[in-house]
Amino acid sequence: MRTAVVLFTRDLRVHDNPALAAACANAEQVVPMFVLDPGLQRLSANRALFLHQSLRDLRETLRTLGGDLVVRTGDPVAEVIKVASEVGAEGIALTADVSGYARRREQRLEQECQQHRISLRLFPGTSVVPPGGVRPGGGGEQYRVFSPYYRAWSAAKWRDEVATPARIVLPPELIIGELPEPPPGESPAAAPGGETEGRRRLTTWLEHVGPYDDLHDDMAADGTSRLSAYLRFGCVSPLTVANAARALDGPGPDAFVRQLGWRDFYYQVTAGFPAISTQAYRKSGDGEWRDDPEALLHWQEGTTGVPVVDAGMRQLRAEGWMHNRARLITAAFLTKHLGLDWREGVRWFFRWLIDGDVANNSGNWQWVAGTGNDTKPYRRFNPIRQAERFDPDGVYVRRYVPELISIPGRAVHQPWRLPDTVRSGLDYPGPLESHRDEAVWLRP
Repeated sequence: MRTAVVLFTRDLRVHDNPALAAACANAEQVVPMFVLDPGLQRLSANRALFLHQSLRDLRETLRTLGGDLVVRTGDPVAEVIKVASEVGAEGIALTADVSGYARRREQRLEQECQQHRISLRLFPGTSVVPPGGVRPGGGGEQYRVFSPYYRAWSAAKWRDEVATPARIVLPPELIIGELPEPPPGESPAAAPGGETEGRRRLTTWLEHVGPYDDLHDDMAADGTSRLSAYLRFGCVSPLTVANAARALDGPGPDAFVRQLGWRDFYYQVTAGFPAISTQAYRKSGDGEWRDDPEALLHWQEGTTGVPVVDAGMRQLRAEGWMHNRARLITAAFLTKHLGLDWREGVRWFFRWLIDGDVANNSGNWQWVAGTGNDTKPYRRFNPIRQAERFDPDGVYVRRYVPELISIPGRAVHQPWRLPDTVRSGLDYPGPLESHRDEAVWLRP
């Protein structure tokens, strides 16, 4: 009887999971498996909690199909080879990924499979179009600019979605393994993990995507999908999301699909440049960064004295998520105004963001810092003008900086300009001193 092992990584779903579908179509017995890597568990409390919630949901779904989720703890390569040998598996199926860690895992697994005479197959599933699925002319390995990539991405033939397996049969006498209790997260308002919740949110989002083109930068409206964490862990298929939005008419769905194109763009960038979290993609933009631990701490804690920056940083800690416009503003403030190294921002966001993945977190940080794929690397974001444009009534700021809730209108964006009699009653700091002539932009 043919047996296959499916090693889940960042594809924690049964709907449109090519690796799982192929294993079930070609083997009579299938072992769905996840390995808890202690090294990765230490990286982020928020992501660890979301992961455990997603694994519990995946296990329940697999059980409804007759299977289960086999759980082990340790080195993923060693553990999956061990289980494959125990059940006499002929093959291992794995969804391909682009980070340096994932690529090393794939290479090690391939070597072990060759030694044990086990077939290893990699499948798409972490992006709409696999990295390398579209390439620039002239023999280039990757697109460096988004617009031509997006044109090629939009014109490409996307793969067909695959159905959920009708049934999964486990090998007999296989030790399933227990999932440990979920670890505590750090963000009290974090979204719950799991495919069930992700698909529910997708259904709800598709009913509200119409005005996305107008609202996705409106910080107070909160008019974005909030699906990023579910995409990061593969609780929902990016292809399913893209197809569902593409089937709808209007500028809102089109604008949303474009954001999925941006996500894929950074995946193909990272596939060609796996050091994206630590090395500048564009070396000439990696200037001399200041060393200012005190300023960094104020930025991390949301006490810079610039309300829109502080609101974004406090949302990050409260929810394990931040509005995309706030991500741009806070990242630009750290790098272009405080002059601090973008890698500090990458690390801090990785600690808190549930949706933090190597490709998009690091790629976007480099874009803002001027070391990445931005065609205008020297652009600056004026945080005050950004706030007045995308949070004109200060609703977003007051939501996360309650010290300013009594300040009316746009005055909330520049509290240091209020009369001293008003400022004296505020428990809120003035703006940080900077070595970059802050007076030019803080007091327009």
